[in-house]
Amino acid sequence: MDRRGFLKSTLYIVLPGVFVTGLALIGYSGGRRTYKPSERISLPPPRYESNVSVEYALKVRRSVREYEDKPLTLEQVSQLLWAAQGITEKRYGFRTAPSAGATYPLEVYIVVKKNSVIGLSEGIYHYLPREHGLELIKAGDYSRELMEACLGQEWVLQAAVNIVITAIYERTTWRYGERGRIRYVHMEVGHVGQNIYLQCVSLGLGCVVIGAFYDSRVKEILGVDEEPLYVIPVGVKKGGW
Repeated sequence: MDRRGFLKSTLYIVLPGVFVTGLALIGYSGGRRTYKPSERISLPPPRYESNVSVEYALKVRRSVREYEDKPLTLEQVSQLLWAAQGITEKRYGFRTAPSAGATYPLEVYIVVKKNSVIGLSEGIYHYLPREHGLELIKAGDYSRELMEACLGQEWVLQAAVNIVITAIYERTTWRYGERGRIRYVHMEVGHVGQNIYLQCVSLGLGCVVIGAFYDSRVKEILGVDEEPLYVIPVGVKKGGW
């Protein structure tokens, strides 16, 4: 493709408020879901200041696979989900992680086991960035099933919660073609993963990103026809940071 053709194909990037980000604002899905939300929960507002500097979080960040047997607070869950995909600019719907053309192909779910989050029942929840809330898609404790889908990695079961990030590739590929699938979407989920790592340090939590799992089984557990990219166990870090 010559320079003129490339510029033409990326025209909408410089007009985010006119076209591309409009897809995020109107809720373009591009994927099929088999669940029917049964309950919506408002999350506490995120905070924008912390006693932990970005530099310190970068220095100490590690993958953590051992956790205290302690529940998370709803405020901690709220902060983690905001760090992953929270809205930072309401007019255009911009989020905490960059996205090619502001197409936002990622969806975030949280698998909560029994007594693991104060004020939140066990179940599988879908994060709603625009509302900064959750919708319950399945009641019950699915942490053991998720561990089995992740090839028996025991930290999935030991963690207080598991964040699962999926992709609806069509949101990006309709604009960028195959480059969106093999590059842009995967770049974006990496940005989100690092956001969660750094936010965990700030909250005194630990996490690890997992890519080894049976895709079809994770999709079945969630009840979605979206491609799972990450399973991220999160819990209170033993010994703190």
